[in-house]
Amino acid sequence: MILATACAIVYGTADFCGGLATRRSRVLSVVVLSQTAGMILVIALLPVLPGQASDGALLWGLAAGVAGVTGLVLFYRALATGVMSVVAPTTAVTSAALPVLFGLVSGERPALMAMIGVVLALLSVLLVSRSPRGEGATSLSSMLVALAAGAGFGGFFILLAQAPEGSGMWPLLGARLASVSIVVVVAVTTRRSLKPSGGSMAIIAAAGLLDMAANVLYLLAEQRGLLSLVAVLVSLYPASTLLLARYVLGERLRAVQMAGVAFALGAVALIAVA
Repeated sequence: MILATACAIVYGTADFCGGLATRRSRVLSVVVLSQTAGMILVIALLPVLPGQASDGALLWGLAAGVAGVTGLVLFYRALATGVMSVVAPTTAVTSAALPVLFGLVSGERPALMAMIGVVLALLSVLLVSRSPRGEGATSLSSMLVALAAGAGFGGFFILLAQAPEGSGMWPLLGARLASVSIVVVVAVTTRRSLKPSGGSMAIIAAAGLLDMAANVLYLLAEQRGLLSLVAVLVSLYPASTLLLARYVLGERLRAVQMAGVAFALGAVALIAVA
Protein backbone atom coordinates (compact mmCIF):
# COMPACT_ATOMS: atom_id res chain seq x y z
CA MET A 1 0.00 0.00 0.00
CA ILE A 2 3.07 2.26 0.08
CA LEU A 3 2.86 2.52 -3.72
CA ALA A 4 -0.79 3.61 -3.54
CA THR A 5 0.00 6.26 -0.91
CA ALA A 6 2.92 7.59 -2.96
CA CYS A 7 0.60 7.62 -5.98
CA ALA A 8 -1.88 9.80 -4.07
CA ILE A 9 0.82 12.36 -3.25
CA VAL A 10 2.04 12.54 -6.85
CA TYR A 11 -1.53 12.75 -8.23
CA GLY A 12 -2.31 15.65 -5.92
CA THR A 13 0.78 17.54 -7.00
CA ALA A 14 0.01 16.86 -10.66
CA ASP A 15 -3.53 18.15 -10.25
CA PHE A 16 -2.27 21.31 -8.57
CA CYS A 17 0.09 21.94 -11.48
CA GLY A 18 -2.73 21.20 -13.94
CA GLY A 19 -5.02 23.63 -12.15
CA LEU A 20 -2.43 26.39 -12.35
CA ALA A 21 -1.82 25.60 -16.02
CA THR A 22 -5.52 25.93 -16.92
CA ARG A 23 -5.59 29.38 -15.35
CA ARG A 24 -2.76 30.44 -17.63
CA SER A 25 -3.60 28.59 -20.84
CA ARG A 26 -6.48 26.93 -22.75
CA VAL A 27 -7.88 23.71 -21.25
CA LEU A 28 -7.49 21.66 -24.45
CA SER A 29 -3.95 22.93 -24.88
CA VAL A 30 -3.08 21.92 -21.33
CA VAL A 31 -4.63 18.48 -21.72
CA VAL A 32 -3.07 17.51 -25.06
CA LEU A 33 0.40 18.82 -24.21
CA SER A 34 0.43 17.34 -20.70
CA GLN A 35 -0.85 14.00 -22.02
CA THR A 36 1.82 14.02 -24.71
CA ALA A 37 4.51 14.63 -22.10
CA GLY A 38 3.12 11.68 -20.13
CA MET A 39 3.11 9.45 -23.21
CA ILE A 40 6.79 10.21 -23.83
CA LEU A 41 7.52 9.18 -20.24
CA VAL A 42 5.65 5.86 -20.45
CA ILE A 43 7.36 5.00 -23.75
CA ALA A 44 10.70 5.58 -22.03
CA LEU A 45 9.61 3.31 -19.15
CA LEU A 46 8.49 0.38 -21.32
CA PRO A 47 11.97 -1.22 -21.47
CA VAL A 48 12.56 -0.53 -17.76
CA LEU A 49 9.23 -1.95 -16.57
CA PRO A 50 8.67 -4.72 -19.16
CA GLY A 51 5.39 -6.50 -19.70
CA GLN A 52 3.56 -8.56 -22.29
CA ALA A 53 2.01 -6.52 -25.09
CA SER A 54 -1.37 -7.92 -26.09
CA ASP A 55 -4.64 -6.87 -27.69
CA GLY A 56 -6.31 -7.05 -24.29
CA ALA A 57 -3.73 -4.79 -22.65
CA LEU A 58 -4.02 -2.13 -25.35
CA LEU A 59 -7.82 -2.33 -25.69
CA TRP A 60 -8.47 -2.01 -21.96
CA GLY A 61 -5.94 0.80 -21.93
CA LEU A 62 -7.73 2.55 -24.79
CA ALA A 63 -11.06 2.28 -22.96
CA ALA A 64 -9.46 3.59 -19.77
CA GLY A 65 -7.93 6.45 -21.75
CA VAL A 66 -11.32 7.55 -23.06
CA ALA A 67 -12.75 7.63 -19.53
CA GLY A 68 -9.65 9.24 -18.09
CA VAL A 69 -9.31 12.06 -20.61
CA THR A 70 -13.01 12.86 -20.27
CA GLY A 71 -12.54 13.11 -16.52
CA LEU A 72 -9.35 15.15 -16.93
CA VAL A 73 -10.91 17.75 -19.23
CA LEU A 74 -13.87 18.12 -16.88
CA PHE A 75 -11.60 18.25 -13.83
CA TYR A 76 -9.37 20.96 -15.29
CA ARG A 77 -12.44 22.97 -16.24
CA ALA A 78 -13.79 22.65 -12.70
CA LEU A 79 -10.41 23.72 -11.29
CA ALA A 80 -10.34 26.73 -13.58
CA THR A 81 -13.82 27.93 -12.56
CA GLY A 82 -14.13 26.73 -8.95
CA VAL A 83 -12.15 26.63 -5.72
CA MET A 84 -9.33 24.10 -6.05
CA SER A 85 -9.53 22.92 -2.45
CA VAL A 86 -13.25 22.11 -2.90
CA VAL A 87 -13.19 20.66 -6.42
CA ALA A 88 -10.36 18.18 -5.70
CA PRO A 89 -12.00 16.39 -2.72
CA THR A 90 -15.37 16.27 -4.48
CA THR A 91 -13.79 14.59 -7.49
CA ALA A 92 -11.82 12.27 -5.22
CA VAL A 93 -14.74 10.88 -3.24
CA THR A 94 -16.67 10.21 -6.44
CA SER A 95 -13.73 8.40 -8.04
CA ALA A 96 -13.24 6.44 -4.80
CA ALA A 97 -16.86 5.34 -4.46
CA LEU A 98 -17.17 3.94 -8.00
CA PRO A 99 -14.50 1.21 -7.66
CA VAL A 100 -16.08 0.17 -4.35
CA LEU A 101 -19.49 -0.13 -6.00
CA PHE A 102 -17.92 -2.00 -8.91
CA GLY A 103 -16.32 -4.38 -6.44
CA LEU A 104 -19.69 -5.02 -4.80
CA VAL A 105 -21.27 -5.87 -8.14
CA SER A 106 -18.28 -8.08 -8.97
CA GLY A 107 -18.66 -10.05 -5.75
CA GLU A 108 -16.31 -8.24 -3.37
CA ARG A 109 -17.63 -7.70 0.15
CA PRO A 110 -15.96 -4.65 1.74
CA ALA A 111 -16.05 -4.28 5.52
CA LEU A 112 -18.78 -2.26 7.19
CA MET A 113 -16.36 0.61 7.79
CA ALA A 114 -15.78 0.92 4.05
CA MET A 115 -19.51 1.22 3.41
CA ILE A 116 -19.78 3.89 6.12
CA GLY A 117 -16.99 5.71 4.29
CA VAL A 118 -18.99 5.68 1.05
CA VAL A 119 -22.02 7.18 2.82
CA LEU A 120 -19.79 9.79 4.46
CA ALA A 121 -18.33 10.61 1.06
CA LEU A 122 -21.76 11.34 -0.39
CA LEU A 123 -22.59 13.52 2.63
CA SER A 124 -19.36 15.43 2.15
CA VAL A 125 -20.35 16.29 -1.43
CA LEU A 126 -23.64 17.75 -0.15
CA LEU A 127 -21.83 19.86 2.45
CA VAL A 128 -19.18 21.12 0.06
CA SER A 129 -21.82 22.11 -2.51
CA ARG A 130 -23.73 24.22 0.05
CA SER A 131 -21.40 27.17 -0.31
CA PRO A 132 -23.12 30.56 -0.68
CA ARG A 133 -22.53 32.56 -3.82
CA GLY A 134 -19.91 35.23 -3.73
CA GLU A 135 -16.17 35.54 -3.77
CA GLY A 136 -14.51 32.19 -3.30
CA ALA A 137 -17.78 30.26 -3.58
CA THR A 138 -18.06 27.19 -5.75
CA SER A 139 -21.02 27.27 -8.14
CA LEU A 140 -23.43 24.38 -8.65
CA SER A 141 -22.19 23.98 -12.22
CA SER A 142 -18.60 23.59 -11.00
CA MET A 143 -19.73 20.97 -8.49
CA LEU A 144 -21.57 19.01 -11.19
CA VAL A 145 -18.51 19.14 -13.44
CA ALA A 146 -16.36 17.93 -10.53
CA LEU A 147 -18.74 15.00 -9.95
CA ALA A 148 -18.64 14.06 -13.64
CA ALA A 149 -14.84 14.27 -13.56
CA GLY A 150 -14.82 11.89 -10.60
CA ALA A 151 -16.94 9.43 -12.57
CA GLY A 152 -14.41 9.59 -15.41
CA PHE A 153 -11.50 8.95 -13.06
CA GLY A 154 -13.36 6.10 -11.35
CA GLY A 155 -13.98 4.55 -14.75
CA PHE A 156 -10.29 4.94 -15.56
CA PHE A 157 -9.30 3.02 -12.42
CA ILE A 158 -11.82 0.25 -13.07
CA LEU A 159 -11.03 -0.21 -16.76
CA LEU A 160 -7.26 -0.11 -16.29
CA ALA A 161 -7.54 -2.85 -13.67
CA GLN A 162 -9.18 -5.17 -16.23
CA ALA A 163 -5.99 -5.49 -18.30
CA PRO A 164 -4.49 -9.01 -18.35
CA GLU A 165 -1.88 -9.90 -15.75
CA GLY A 166 1.69 -9.30 -16.80
CA SER A 167 0.75 -6.45 -19.14
CA GLY A 168 3.29 -4.10 -17.59
CA MET A 169 2.94 -0.50 -18.75
CA TRP A 170 1.30 -1.35 -22.08
CA PRO A 171 -2.23 -0.45 -20.86
CA LEU A 172 -0.96 3.04 -19.98
CA LEU A 173 0.43 3.44 -23.49
CA GLY A 174 -2.99 2.51 -24.88
CA ALA A 175 -4.64 4.98 -22.51
CA ARG A 176 -2.35 7.80 -23.61
CA LEU A 177 -2.82 7.04 -27.31
CA ALA A 178 -6.58 7.30 -26.81
CA SER A 179 -6.49 10.47 -24.72
CA VAL A 180 -4.11 12.39 -26.98
CA SER A 181 -6.00 11.34 -30.13
CA ILE A 182 -9.38 12.35 -28.70
CA VAL A 183 -8.26 15.79 -27.59
CA VAL A 184 -6.48 16.50 -30.87
CA VAL A 185 -9.61 15.50 -32.84
CA VAL A 186 -11.78 17.71 -30.63
CA ALA A 187 -9.39 20.64 -31.06
CA VAL A 188 -9.26 20.25 -34.85
CA THR A 189 -13.04 19.80 -35.14
CA THR A 190 -13.78 22.87 -33.03
CA ARG A 191 -10.91 24.82 -34.60
CA ARG A 192 -9.33 25.57 -31.25
CA SER A 193 -5.66 26.35 -30.98
CA LEU A 194 -3.42 24.00 -29.03
CA LYS A 195 -0.72 26.63 -28.67
CA PRO A 196 -0.05 27.27 -24.97
CA SER A 197 0.10 30.74 -23.49
CA GLY A 198 3.52 32.24 -22.99
CA GLY A 199 5.36 30.95 -19.96
CA SER A 200 2.96 28.05 -19.30
CA MET A 201 4.82 25.21 -21.03
CA ALA A 202 6.92 24.27 -18.00
CA ILE A 203 3.95 23.89 -15.65
CA ILE A 204 2.02 21.96 -18.34
CA ALA A 205 4.92 19.53 -18.83
CA ALA A 206 5.25 19.12 -15.06
CA ALA A 207 1.55 18.29 -14.78
CA GLY A 208 1.80 15.66 -17.54
CA LEU A 209 4.96 14.00 -16.25
CA LEU A 210 3.67 13.87 -12.66
CA ASP A 211 0.30 12.54 -13.82
CA MET A 212 1.95 9.70 -15.75
CA ALA A 213 4.30 8.95 -12.83
CA ALA A 214 1.20 8.64 -10.64
CA ASN A 215 -0.46 6.36 -13.21
CA VAL A 216 2.59 4.10 -13.19
CA LEU A 217 2.50 3.93 -9.39
CA TYR A 218 -1.23 3.14 -9.51
CA LEU A 219 -0.78 0.31 -12.00
CA LEU A 220 2.06 -1.16 -9.96
CA ALA A 221 -0.03 -0.91 -6.78
CA GLU A 222 -3.13 -2.41 -8.43
CA GLN A 223 -1.10 -5.33 -9.75
CA ARG A 224 -0.08 -6.11 -6.17
CA GLY A 225 -3.30 -5.37 -4.26
CA LEU A 226 -7.10 -5.20 -4.36
CA LEU A 227 -8.73 -2.61 -6.60
CA SER A 228 -11.19 -1.52 -3.90
CA LEU A 229 -8.34 -0.73 -1.50
CA VAL A 230 -5.82 0.69 -3.95
CA ALA A 231 -8.31 3.02 -5.65
CA VAL A 232 -9.49 4.59 -2.42
CA LEU A 233 -5.96 5.06 -1.11
CA VAL A 234 -5.08 6.78 -4.38
CA SER A 235 -8.12 9.00 -3.86
CA LEU A 236 -6.41 10.56 -0.86
CA TYR A 237 -4.62 12.79 -3.39
CA PRO A 238 -6.61 15.95 -2.43
CA ALA A 239 -4.52 16.15 0.75
CA SER A 240 -1.46 17.32 -1.19
CA THR A 241 -3.61 19.46 -3.49
CA LEU A 242 -5.17 21.13 -0.44
CA LEU A 243 -1.82 21.89 1.15
CA LEU A 244 -0.44 23.38 -2.07
CA ALA A 245 -3.61 25.39 -2.72
CA ARG A 246 -3.60 26.77 0.82
CA TYR A 247 0.07 27.68 1.10
CA VAL A 248 0.82 28.63 -2.51
CA LEU A 249 -2.47 30.25 -3.57
CA GLY A 250 -3.71 31.28 -0.12
CA GLU A 251 -7.18 29.78 -0.67
CA ARG A 252 -9.53 29.92 2.32
CA LEU A 253 -12.67 27.86 2.96
CA ARG A 254 -15.92 28.74 4.71
CA ALA A 255 -17.00 26.68 7.72
CA VAL A 256 -19.46 24.53 5.76
CA GLN A 257 -16.87 23.92 3.06
CA MET A 258 -14.24 23.01 5.64
CA ALA A 259 -16.67 20.51 7.17
CA GLY A 260 -17.34 19.03 3.72
CA VAL A 261 -13.64 18.76 2.93
CA ALA A 262 -12.97 17.13 6.31
CA PHE A 263 -15.78 14.64 5.70
CA ALA A 264 -14.37 13.92 2.24
CA LEU A 265 -10.90 13.16 3.52
CA GLY A 266 -12.35 11.19 6.42
CA ALA A 267 -14.46 9.18 3.98
CA VAL A 268 -11.53 8.08 1.86
CA ALA A 269 -9.57 7.29 5.01
CA LEU A 270 -12.40 5.08 6.34
CA ILE A 271 -12.63 3.22 3.04
CA ALA A 272 -8.88 2.78 2.91
CA VAL A 273 -8.41 1.33 6.39
CA ALA A 274 -11.44 -1.01 6.21
